[in-house]
Amino acid sequence: MRDYLKGLNILTDAEIEWLYKQGVKKEIKKGEFFIRQGAVSDEVAFVNSGIFRSFYYSSGAEDVTYCLLFENSFVTAYSSFITQEKTQENIQALTDAEVIVFRRTLFNELESTGGNWLRLLKYFAEAEFVRMEKRFFLFQKESAEKRYEDLINNHAEFLQLVPLNYLASYLGITQRHLSRIRKAMTN
Repeated sequence: MRDYLKGLNILTDAEIEWLYKQGVKKEIKKGEFFIRQGAVSDEVAFVNSGIFRSFYYSSGAEDVTYCLLFENSFVTAYSSFITQEKTQENIQALTDAEVIVFRRTLFNELESTGGNWLRLLKYFAEAEFVRMEKRFFLFQKESAEKRYEDLINNHAEFLQLVPLNYLASYLGITQRHLSRIRKAMTN
């Protein structure tokens, strides 16, 4: 986490160290949840190791994976974290994971101090918006083949570490369609 924050060039070394000490290390086993649908998010975690997926249930009770998170990223049910309303998403560990957890109250305190802390929170909000907008446009504008190609070019680690059923869901296609796309691309 220290290296990740240092790379953003927003906080001083002392601020990074202080923030690091505010977190609580936590182990999350494969299959366990960071948060479940219906809960209110009051934590954000930095992923030291492991993989998480965010998913929701469609109106037909289908499990839909819409976000995959790896180490060196932050994880939270962001809308719920902001609004303090119940979340519609589930965040589940796909592997054993180690995270550093921070309480929402800490971020509220940091926000009121301004300066670098406010810049950091602004950076996170903007980065989340840009990530979601890119994903939205990819789904609206591109075919499943192009979405898979984008995945290969920008997130090759997904292909090696995430089970195919979750990859297919993430791409908005069936596992059978994903198999056909993969086969066509290797021929």
